[in-house]
Amino acid sequence: MVYNTTIMVRLYPTIADIETQIGAAIRACRLDRNIDQATLAARAGVSLTAFKRLEAGRGSTLRTLVSVLRALGRESWLDTLAPVATINPLTMPQTARPRQRARKSKG
Repeated sequence: MVYNTTIMVRLYPTIADIETQIGAAIRACRLDRNIDQATLAARAGVSLTAFKRLEAGRGSTLRTLVSVLRALGRESWLDTLAPVATINPLTMPQTARPRQRARKSKG
């Protein structure tokens, strides 16, 4: 078996990278509001350990993430994950012209 010895460049962030970015964003938001970890965990209704894992990017549950975002008043951040479509193809006007054949049909 032959292996390519060239350096592989990651084009996409790993799951761990994304967890770390989310944790860093939550930490920055918490620090901007001057709230300590224990207070925010209590406001969110999650354990301090669960909160610390979320903030450190070491895995967490969706429930913990949503609870913390709500406690920070940032639940609207979730809307950016899956924005609502503003264009519905069923309500678009029928302005397109019908297709034309390249030659006349026999008939």
